[in-house]
Amino acid sequence: QVQLVESGGGLVQPGESLRLSCADSRISFSMCDMGWYRQAPGKQREWVASIISGGITNYADSVKGRFTISRDDAKNTVYLQMNNLKLEDTAVYSCNAQNRLSRRSYWGQGTQVTVSS
Repeated sequence: QVQLVESGGGLVQPGESLRLSCADSRISFSMCDMGWYRQAPGKQREWVASIISGGITNYADSVKGRFTISRDDAKNTVYLQMNNLKLEDTAVYSCNAQNRLSRRSYWGQGTQVTVSS
């Protein structure tokens, strides 16, 4: 069973940065639209950012201007650069890959990001 692997989470102070990575060796990210989602304690999972064919990116309003999603298909990896982190960014961040042809969706188990002063 394919499960994406996220890394890069941690504990940071407000205003600091983190870069998350998501990788897998069994599916081809070049065939997929990629996205990052997050779930804070007691809240539903929410979409954060996505990158689709042609490198087109989209962001939730709450992270626009602070987060950047990128991909390296040669490394089968997608990144989420998070700058100027805020307390409300605290959540478990998960990666999603959706195959453009089959529409099959794959998830990772997530990485914890905690922003605390």
